[in-house]
Amino acid sequence: MASSKEYLEYVLEQLSGLQSISYRAMMGEYIIYYQGKIVGGIYDDRFLVKPVRSAVELLPGAAMESPYEGAKEMLLVENLDDSESLCELLNAMLDELPTVKKRKPKKAEQ
Repeated sequence: MASSKEYLEYVLEQLSGLQSISYRAMMGEYIIYYQGKIVGGIYDDRFLVKPVRSAVELLPGAAMESPYEGAKEMLLVENLDDSESLCELLNAMLDELPTVKKRKPKKAEQ
């Protein structure tokens, strides 16, 4: 099941207090970036974040769920109505997240 554009828009609205939030559509789902780093994504209308130390501490008891079959589990963010807490969560996670590597374009075979 693909995620709805409405769910994406709601999550982005809740994160509007942060600068440099972006997303990329991927196979019916959405990868969420904060200041160029992947914080998580929207999968089957669920907001999942990477289980870095700060996220685990700020979301005690959060369920670990797989975004899709075969993927590493991520933390399920259930309380999307508290915009301030969501922004606090992403700010806390930022320093623990790796920088996204730029991909070199593949060369065409000759």
